[in-house]
Amino acid sequence: MAGIKQLAGQTIWYGLSNMAAKFLNYFLTPYLTYKLNGESYGDMTLVYSAIPFLGIIFTYGLETSYFRFIQKDDARHDLYNTVSISIVSSTIFFTLFLWFFASSIAKVVNVGEHPEYIILSLLVVSFDTLCRIPFAKLRQEGRPVKFAFISVFGVVVNMITLYFLLSVAPKLAASNPNSVFTIISSKGYGVTFVLLSNLVQAIVTWLLLWKEFWSFRWHFNVELWKRIMAYSLPMLIAGLGGMVNETLDRIMLGWWGVPPAGSDMKFQIGTYGACYKLSILITIFIQAFRMGAEPFFFKQMSGENPQKVYARVMKFFVITICVMFLFVSLYLDIWKQFVQNPKMWVGLRVVPILLLANMFLGIYYNLSIWYKVINKTIAGAWITVIGAGITILINYLFIPRYGYMASAWATFTCYGSMMVLSYLWGQKEYPVPYAWKKLVAYIVMVVIIYFIHHSLTRLWDNRLYSYVLATLFIFGYVLLILKIERKEFQKLPYVGKYI
Repeated sequence: MAGIKQLAGQTIWYGLSNMAAKFLNYFLTPYLTYKLNGESYGDMTLVYSAIPFLGIIFTYGLETSYFRFIQKDDARHDLYNTVSISIVSSTIFFTLFLWFFASSIAKVVNVGEHPEYIILSLLVVSFDTLCRIPFAKLRQEGRPVKFAFISVFGVVVNMITLYFLLSVAPKLAASNPNSVFTIISSKGYGVTFVLLSNLVQAIVTWLLLWKEFWSFRWHFNVELWKRIMAYSLPMLIAGLGGMVNETLDRIMLGWWGVPPAGSDMKFQIGTYGACYKLSILITIFIQAFRMGAEPFFFKQMSGENPQKVYARVMKFFVITICVMFLFVSLYLDIWKQFVQNPKMWVGLRVVPILLLANMFLGIYYNLSIWYKVINKTIAGAWITVIGAGITILINYLFIPRYGYMASAWATFTCYGSMMVLSYLWGQKEYPVPYAWKKLVAYIVMVVIIYFIHHSLTRLWDNRLYSYVLATLFIFGYVLLILKIERKEFQKLPYVGKYI
């Protein structure tokens, strides 16, 4: 259990920093749904659906490659230098190249009248990319405290900048109409200010990582770089496929969506984007877990019986996300208050579907270790490409009729398929003794609990009754899991002696 104790400790640090950062960002949701009109929030949703694609292209799998190759004695000496020089050079090239096509990209993303959104997005992604390898270095060296501080501080800078631009500047303009604040406070700059605040955050984060960033020497190992590219390029394909599954649905809503009578399509996109964020608790945990797990899994591969460790980690992971599913879905009446535009609450029905979808995605991330440790990253590319095909097909066929509900079910089907395919393929190539029957039962149980709660609260629409019922269901589920997995939980550090 020592390895899991180490993983849990680092995940807590990454989790706390990621949770703090995400929750700070999350608190921007009610603020932005209040400050931006429905169409502007739709524009923002579209732009932030495109940014992850740029991020995947700019990093092209180098982060995972760094964790993989740092385990090799013959690569360790030149690895950081080679990876850093590669990513700095490519970032400069991609930024300049895509800048010339900003107007065309804006049209594809359905914000053709605002090419400046794409230019700002390119700059945000550029500085974020320059931070990726220094951040990876901190994770590999087991320095989560500095990682946490920089991550949270960057988000705080983002929030302060955004609040100044959207709330303080208009007041300063009102008191002094001839000042520069009159121009800054223009209501038409809402999305621009969101992106500009994100850019300030990215630059500040890069400056805080200055020591790590400039710790590389200008020595480029060509042979090592070729080996890294052979490993990472399939990860690029997998990453692009993953972004199709994760964010392209909002862009496809703009392509193929037919808004209801009296509604605007961008308002529908904004509604879906705002409600999508309500699945943030599971997303936060998954991201925090990945930050700690990726270097941990690679370190375990040379240990004794790593497959047993991977299986145990999966069990604790599934139990955690099942409890999180109940916590969000059963208290949805509370979480919806983060969307300050009540007209958007009609989209809340997608939240349980997306919660389950993100549970599948988290399980897939756990399962994906098999093709990374045996250097078959092309398998990851194939799995995500298949998932992307499912996403595009379902959205194309059903968006015109069902709107964003089709997108939610496409996400569910895609991630579920990727999870099953990765498990079946992985068990043939790199068998891991997952307790899959028990884990499936845990997931089915929380789905049944959700439907029972939903049915009972429809019979009596009382808020206090709903909360009490939700609390009892969650408490009962946790007690049942503790009883079933008592021996496993007793092995955990610190809390095990109390179980």
